[in-house]
Amino acid sequence: MTAKHEKGREKILTWLDEEREDIVGLLKAFLRAPSPNPPGDTLVAARVVRDYLDSCGLDHRVIDPHPEMPNIVASFDGGSPGRHLVLNGHIDVFPVPDDRHGWTHDPWGGEEANGRIYGRGACDMKPGTTASIITYCLLHRLQADICGRLTLTCVSDEETFGPWGARYLMEHHPEVHGDCLLNGEPGGPESIRFGERGPLWVEFTVRAKGAHGAYVHATESATKIAMAVARDLEELTELEGELPHNVASAVDAGRPVMDRMMGAGAGDLVSRVTLNIGLIDGGEKVNMIPSECRFTADLRLPVGMDKSDLLPRLAEIADRYPGVEWQEVGGDAPSWCDPHHEMVGILQRNVEAFGRPKPTPIVSLGGTDARLWRHNGVPAYVYGPYPHGMGSHDEHVDIEEFLHVVRTHVLSAWDYLSIETRE
Repeated sequence: MTAKHEKGREKILTWLDEEREDIVGLLKAFLRAPSPNPPGDTLVAARVVRDYLDSCGLDHRVIDPHPEMPNIVASFDGGSPGRHLVLNGHIDVFPVPDDRHGWTHDPWGGEEANGRIYGRGACDMKPGTTASIITYCLLHRLQADICGRLTLTCVSDEETFGPWGARYLMEHHPEVHGDCLLNGEPGGPESIRFGERGPLWVEFTVRAKGAHGAYVHATESATKIAMAVARDLEELTELEGELPHNVASAVDAGRPVMDRMMGAGAGDLVSRVTLNIGLIDGGEKVNMIPSECRFTADLRLPVGMDKSDLLPRLAEIADRYPGVEWQEVGGDAPSWCDPHHEMVGILQRNVEAFGRPKPTPIVSLGGTDARLWRHNGVPAYVYGPYPHGMGSHDEHVDIEEFLHVVRTHVLSAWDYLSIETRE
């Protein structure tokens, strides 16, 4: 590395150390700004991001095709021409039950306890978005020494695969595409996600004649038929994708890491279809045979499989039962990029430099906005904290782990955009 590059790294580490409390404070303020999706109103949380950028004297713009779901975009050019790195994180989070069942900390409190910060979004993904914001702000101080361009995208509408967030930017603002993407979604600091399975959401509607609950001879039950369809959908979980060789070898190498981070069995799921019946609604009264039942299936397609491989099987299962209709209600194709890309090596070196295990490239079980960049041919990588309580209760992040993710993002962005890495 050049002396200039090393000096830049030293400055970054000094700033991170000196501004530790401000960085943690930004995350807490972000968590105290509720942004559940649904319903999807992120205005208060977006204001936290905008106020922080303003406090750093950094220009930004708001792109809001939906008035309650703003996207914040900022960009600057370095002192020399070069590559374009995009930082991406989302502002919206999962909702919280009205009764806050299972929560022992205020889900909108950003409370610190025992070295952790609690709150909805405390792993998914306000720490990662905070890492993007801090990366952008600190590297702007080194603007003259950067070779290339850095763009920040803080988006809304990620949790429901909606059209108003990153998807809108990718379709209408090609200036955010870039040459590489770095994202901080939770997955665990032992892994770097280079791909992800594709969600396919399908709603089934079952109709029957209906009758008094004692007259079971008179009609089929819509709920019973729905349960039979759901049972048969399990057949799809035996299907596996056909992976390209370089991806297959990386997936196999990543299975033990996935089991260690996400629990035994996680590594086995990455290469085959999975099924979750996320919603079900049927019947009006316990002593009535239901005339209608709806349920929504969340299928996840492995890398190497397209929905066209699955839809005929779905149709065949539905056709086994009279009165069953179905339709796609959301989803996207699986995505992947090069597991041996330069950014993977940069992230690994920065993680190892501070005594942590070398992170392994993996294909993730869940989905992220990074897929949208991959679908446009842009290599996109995810490095974030553990998913403690994600989508559940007492969601939290370890403070030291959060600061590690921030440090890794800032240094990796600096390395990627340094003159030396282009020579």
